[in-house]
Amino acid sequence: MADLSERQNARKALEDDAENIIRLVGKQQVSLCLSQCPAFEEVVDTQMFGYSKEVTFAIRTSMVDSKTGHNLVRDLEKRLNEIYNESFEKQRPKK
Repeated sequence: MADLSERQNARKALEDDAENIIRLVGKQQVSLCLSQCPAFEEVVDTQMFGYSKEVTFAIRTSMVDSKTGHNLVRDLEKRLNEIYNESFEKQRPKK
């Protein structure tokens, strides 16, 4: 079983990876039409798949507990959805 320090390091690494995904998508927000670009969805799907596998591994090796892991994935999904919605609203024709 992992000690507290190892679990904290694992959680920090997962949080850092989530931030890297947010930065990657944020950069694309500037250069792509997110709401109309299939490449955005492809990047998000690929990044989320890899991140969820990383979290699953951390759970299976007892580096994070199941609840924490699921919360990390949920929080990243929520933040990515906020970026997408923000971009969609910016691109929406004004009435």
